[in-house]
Amino acid sequence: MADQTHYDSVAEAPSEAPSKPGERGPRESLDLHAPQSPAPRSGARWLIAGIVLALLVGGAFLWRYLATYESTDDAQVDGHLNEISSRVSGYVMSVNVSDNQYVEKGQLLVQIDPRDHQVAVERAKADLADAEAAAQAMNLDVPVETIGTTTQVSASEADVAAAQAAIGAAQQQSDAASAQLRGAEANNTRAQADVERYRELVAKDEVSQQIYDQSDATAKANAAAVEAARAAAAAAEQQVAQAKSRLAQTQAALRYSQTGPQQVQATQARARAAVAVVQQKKAALDQAELDLQYCTVLAPVSGVVNKNVEVGMNAQLGQTLLSIVPLDDVWITANFKETQLAHMRPGQRVTIAVDAYSRVYKGRVESIAGASGARFSLLPPENATGNYVKVVQRLPVKIVLDPGENNDHLLRLGMSVTPKVWVR
Repeated sequence: MADQTHYDSVAEAPSEAPSKPGERGPRESLDLHAPQSPAPRSGARWLIAGIVLALLVGGAFLWRYLATYESTDDAQVDGHLNEISSRVSGYVMSVNVSDNQYVEKGQLLVQIDPRDHQVAVERAKADLADAEAAAQAMNLDVPVETIGTTTQVSASEADVAAAQAAIGAAQQQSDAASAQLRGAEANNTRAQADVERYRELVAKDEVSQQIYDQSDATAKANAAAVEAARAAAAAAEQQVAQAKSRLAQTQAALRYSQTGPQQVQATQARARAAVAVVQQKKAALDQAELDLQYCTVLAPVSGVVNKNVEVGMNAQLGQTLLSIVPLDDVWITANFKETQLAHMRPGQRVTIAVDAYSRVYKGRVESIAGASGARFSLLPPENATGNYVKVVQRLPVKIVLDPGENNDHLLRLGMSVTPKVWVR
């Protein structure tokens, strides 16, 4: 249609000569087969405009899409590394696993020779039996000591009372003997005076010799009575002294018997010490039995084994025998730049691309580390030294997998991954 319109306009145009050099004349205008200059087309302009608009819209959608997530290639699979060490020293009899073998929790891994530890258990049992017998004997001594002490105190108190009563009686006898001595001395003085008077009277023949002899005999008898009374008084005083000595002895015995409670307490303390020894021996037996159990090394978790032990080696206390990687509990540690964390929050969903597999795992952000990785390094940077150069820091972000994502246990610790955290 456009070509037909062009032809009509040419046909109706007046035949004029060219007015300027280079212009075509009527004949040249009627030549339909002559080459024509292309005219601008409105369709091309619309096409260019559409392309530009599409690029703008596509760019806007691309920018909006790129702003919905944060991604990094500084990420790897992380997890626990359970190192199984020997809890006793001994000869390794058998190793029941091989490298990279998957083991279940409770499976037998290593068997250490248990015979030395069995001997230790038997010795600990004998020591415990001996300590229990000693403790039982000491416990029997406590009531015997208590009863004996009580009886001894009562007997000592009774002896003291008897000694005090004996002193009173001896003192009374001594007082009576002293009175008798004084009476005898008075009688003797009178009798001696009578003898002297009768002696003078006999010399003058004023009294008979018989009366003199009677008074002389009486004086001699009274003198003898004085001696006897003096001896009796001395004996009575000796009895008083003996009674006081017995009282001192009984009082000393009473004081000794009064230390009985302390002796009982000492016996009770020895009994408690014997019980403590029993507890020590029992603890030693428990430790020996534990050491015997530790000869059998079982898997504490399920996972893949990396062993460092061989049959015939002598395992030392605390020596690492093997390691287990539990593949049921792995996560992603992604080191994001600090400029990427503005909109990142725990709970946001994550898609993880693993370099080793053409598969995308799903997970979520669990937590963001409390410090950058540089702060956890062996030699953290010290910006206050004056050699400060600003470097964009990276912070570890822990990403956990959704349940069931790693049931096939394909993920291994250290694998490189690329997580995308959908922040919007």
